[in-house]
Amino acid sequence: MTPFRFIKEIRFFMKCITLCSILLLFLGCEAFLEADSPNDQIDQSDVFQDEAYATAAVTNLYSALRDGVLLTGKTNGLSVLFGLYADELDYYSSSGSAFEAFYNHQIMASNTNVKSIWDASYNLIFMCNSALEGLDSSQNLSPSVKNQLKGEALFVRTLVHFYLNNLFGEIPYITSTDYVQNQKVSKTELEKINQMAIQDLIEAKAFLNDTYPSTERIRANRSVVSALLARVYLYNEKWQEAELESSYIIDNTAIYNLGPSLNEVFLKSSKTTILQLKPKKAGDNTDEAVSFLFSSAPPPFIALNPDLVSSFLDNDSRKRDWIKEVTDGDQIWYAPFKYKQNQNTKASQEYSVVMRLSEQYLIRAEARTHLGNLIGAKQDLNMIRNRAGLEDTTASNSSDLIEAILTERKFEFFAEHGHRWFDLKRLNKAEEVLGPVKNNWKITHILMPIPETELLLNPNLAPQNAGY
Repeated sequence: MTPFRFIKEIRFFMKCITLCSILLLFLGCEAFLEADSPNDQIDQSDVFQDEAYATAAVTNLYSALRDGVLLTGKTNGLSVLFGLYADELDYYSSSGSAFEAFYNHQIMASNTNVKSIWDASYNLIFMCNSALEGLDSSQNLSPSVKNQLKGEALFVRTLVHFYLNNLFGEIPYITSTDYVQNQKVSKTELEKINQMAIQDLIEAKAFLNDTYPSTERIRANRSVVSALLARVYLYNEKWQEAELESSYIIDNTAIYNLGPSLNEVFLKSSKTTILQLKPKKAGDNTDEAVSFLFSSAPPPFIALNPDLVSSFLDNDSRKRDWIKEVTDGDQIWYAPFKYKQNQNTKASQEYSVVMRLSEQYLIRAEARTHLGNLIGAKQDLNMIRNRAGLEDTTASNSSDLIEAILTERKFEFFAEHGHRWFDLKRLNKAEEVLGPVKNNWKITHILMPIPETELLLNPNLAPQNAGY
């Protein structure tokens, strides 16, 4: 089902069902809802008049990210798909699959994974807009609760638009549940997308507090929004703004610190975590571990590219702690080993990390380099290098420092949410890096194709991205 057809049908559906059904729509309530739910059923019009139900509706936006949208650790998430698309992962499964098309750069507008990204993302955007409209019309919620929930819904909506924009280029930036309007929506110009994203995040940040609204870092606070703002500013080359937002988080040492141990980074209690997604069931761990880890050779699905592994320095602790060797006695393959638990452990040990402190140091290092503060940039870069057991960078000028930061991002964020692909894309390095190693690489592969079903249903989305 396409997202815009989905919007029409779901709007009618939501008028007719009880609150229990609505909460099922918002996915996996038990995983994020901490308050006890009332037993009585309430009409949809009253969902956002009740604090517990309103909180359930908004916190389950994160469940959607965890279970199937963009940042999911499952095989249809950015970590797997764009690890294959870039130079991080090799493919070992059946020939002719939609996953192999990513690895071989043979994606067509009919690719099922591309359609899944588009549909699931716009369905989640609809859920965000539905929540925002419900919160705006609510008369019973306290101002503090309403502001917190509005800030979270705005954050998730902007996060999804940010990824869609970087994957597809110009895309519709949807801010309402009006299905008549959304069925005919056109692409939003890139400059306007960036303006709307920044404005939404500034508004979200104003709604939120410095403290987390729950006992774990599974919902947005002000620093979570700053983390995304810093990234948006970086991608738009707004260096001073990127430095300010990343500093806001780095300087909050009472809550965030890098810590000395790489093996603690992906534990649920890590102080480097800015935002993480809690598993659906008690004792479960991450979908990332299920997707990436394998114990027998050859790999049944995917493995790290051996060239990536060999590019680590031997004394880089990330190679030892975050990469697992699997051998058949003759050959060695490598699995991402950031997440180490792929079975139920009675009490969950690892949550899926969405944002972490290392990125903020490297964002600030890059921003400071462009601002001419090379000393400060090297200090930030060395924080990440030193924790990995490496000596200070030898880069001495701006161009060398930018290359050193890109290299550090490669080693720090491999197999995480497509960071490597987005870095190659935004820094115009994709042709240089992927051209020699991807036989079917074309410069038009810098963008994904708009799903063909969407173009057929809504001609206003034309033209198709070049090359498809």
